Amino acid sequence: MLSRTLLTFLLLSVFLAGCARTDEGQPASVEQHEAAADPYLWLEEVDSERALDWVREQNAATDKTLRSDPRYAVYRQETLAILTSTDRIPSGSLRGGYVYNFWQDDTHVRGIWRRISLQDYRNNSTKWQILLDLDKLAEQENENWVWSARDIRCLPPRYERCMIALSRGGGDANVKREFDVRSSSFVENGFRLPEAKSGALWVDEDTLLVNTDFGPDSMTDSGYARVVKRWRRGTTLESADTLYTGERSDVWVAASGLFDDSGVVPLIKRAVSFFEQEVFLVTKNNALIRLPTPRQAAIKGLYRGQLLVELSENWPVNGEVYAQGSLVSFSLADFLQHDKIDTVHTLFLPAERTSLQQVRTTSDAVMVTVLDNVIGKLMAYTFSQEAWHGQMVEMPDMAMVNLHYGGIAEPAVFADVESFLIPDSLYLVDSRSLAAERIKSVPDRFDAANATVNQYNAVSADGTRIPYFIVQPANSKPDGSTPTLLYGYGGFQISSTPAYLGTTGKLWLERGGAYVVANIRGGNEFGPQWHRAAMLENRQRSYDDFIAVAEDLIARGITSPERLGIYGRSNGGLLVGVALTQRPDLFNAAASFVPLLDMLRYTELPPGASWMAEYGDPADPEMRRIISAYSPYQNIRADVKYPKALFYTSTRDDRVHPGHARKMAARMLENGHPVYYYENMEGGHGGAANQLQQADLQALLYVYLTRQLMDDAGRGD
Repeated sequence: MLSRTLLTFLLLSVFLAGCARTDEGQPASVEQHEAAADPYLWLEEVDSERALDWVREQNAATDKTLRSDPRYAVYRQETLAILTSTDRIPSGSLRGGYVYNFWQDDTHVRGIWRRISLQDYRNNSTKWQILLDLDKLAEQENENWVWSARDIRCLPPRYERCMIALSRGGGDANVKREFDVRSSSFVENGFRLPEAKSGALWVDEDTLLVNTDFGPDSMTDSGYARVVKRWRRGTTLESADTLYTGERSDVWVAASGLFDDSGVVPLIKRAVSFFEQEVFLVTKNNALIRLPTPRQAAIKGLYRGQLLVELSENWPVNGEVYAQGSLVSFSLADFLQHDKIDTVHTLFLPAERTSLQQVRTTSDAVMVTVLDNVIGKLMAYTFSQEAWHGQMVEMPDMAMVNLHYGGIAEPAVFADVESFLIPDSLYLVDSRSLAAERIKSVPDRFDAANATVNQYNAVSADGTRIPYFIVQPANSKPDGSTPTLLYGYGGFQISSTPAYLGTTGKLWLERGGAYVVANIRGGNEFGPQWHRAAMLENRQRSYDDFIAVAEDLIARGITSPERLGIYGRSNGGLLVGVALTQRPDLFNAAASFVPLLDMLRYTELPPGASWMAEYGDPADPEMRRIISAYSPYQNIRADVKYPKALFYTSTRDDRVHPGHARKMAARMLENGHPVYYYENMEGGHGGAANQLQQADLQALLYVYLTRQLMDDAGRGD
């Protein structure tokens, strides 16, 4: 029997289909019908006073309960002590014999960019050279500057000229300025890009390739640049030479680069979809040469003339088929000379439960991290006599290995090693001898003596085995009494891997809780096929996997619906929203952070159109039917009991629009379901702009979880 809400919706749809018209007298589109039926579109107006007044009201209500809880101050202080501790590892990039690090603490709230020689770094010296103090800069310029680390670009091999990226409030859009490392100052009358989602590649000291907002018709429908220009020093940005213009339907067009002994090899990448790229090499006379790599592939570097390519689809070449998930190479010089690929060489070939994760080139080897049943391994590959030779690098067992960015001219690479219960250790791996020296480590942040880690498998709706990790007290009883937090992501070929549970350990595990990481489909734990299995029309599989893990936890007696909560961010926030609306009976807490939730309008909220290759286009009738079935915002019902959820977002999030979380909370409240809602007025997609805000966020989350899953026999509020 149809529910009252669903029946009303169907009748309303029939009525609108018969009588709705556009201003021109034509039948209204599906989107126009939807807009007419959605009373909360005004919450998509990010900075309107009406919307911000609603946000302030919800924030105040959440503060009244969660921030007034006496545990909030305790949790915040414990988190801040971890985040600002002076014995943290100052992780960074190895470039030109220096280690570059961005550091925040209770004195440098916005942070400082600094460097130190590798030798002094190994010796734990404090001889850091401060290059840029963001707190001072923000005060001098009266700007809310936030460091955009992932957008910093420096000119190899000396890395003395950089384009520094500064964001107002933490969004993806930023301002880029030329910086001279030698003088620790911005270059007077140097290169400068206005605020935009932009990119800059150094070709030489006097030339950049730039992709930015050049004005009308220069951006894609997803809100990214579609034009790349060559910009020479001493000329205006407006007069720069156009090298390439993509289509409006592209996701983005951007400058990129390869680096070898000859310097920079400039590239232009055209993202046809989120997972498909065409790559062009830019010659010195501005000609473009399309590289023969398949669209579903990623160029990972250049090593001794071999172009490294990660395959996300099978690649037929010269009668051979190279498997998806592999890392392969071919001679770039031979291709440019003969306009064809002579020989393809394979570095890494995946097995059933292994997958490629990271690729870093050094002066002596290609360093590769892989997952083996979601456990990290480190490999080193060298090329000689027209073949690749691989060797395992000795690393601690049952841990995750993450490589910090190095450079093609560097003889070593940093490897960060951690597990759920063992804190980070930083190893310096010599790329010639493959000796791994542990040079830094941090002390325990929580008492892990009585905790255990196990890996189990749940069985999803279609019979697929879904692995998950659980960290729990050793004395847990199989009676369903353990408060348990289940985390998942499941999208965009991103793996969920073991990581040290510093804050979670302190605020949750020490107080008797259990923590679970679900390796559901949609991620990259087992390669491209694991991702593809939950894309587009098969999206529900990811949600079925997550629900199966929850059911398995309950069936094993680890926890119970009264004690089980779920947590996810971004695409993981969508996962939480779907699980909340599809199986509310399984959970008593649901924390959805910086989430997508209105999947019928996600393409209308920039840069949502860029994700259609993952979710599908809701303008397509068949995909709309599929998306409608799981989109959380459209599946809230008045006659269902939901746990009291927590929705958290940022006003300055220009990656996932805050309208998703706003509208979801408003509709829940409209249907009589209490929620907590909090919106940070800055912070971007990370949700927090500095460590103080990060401590606030963590305290808010764990007070909420404690109230819902630990207090009063798990009944919460």
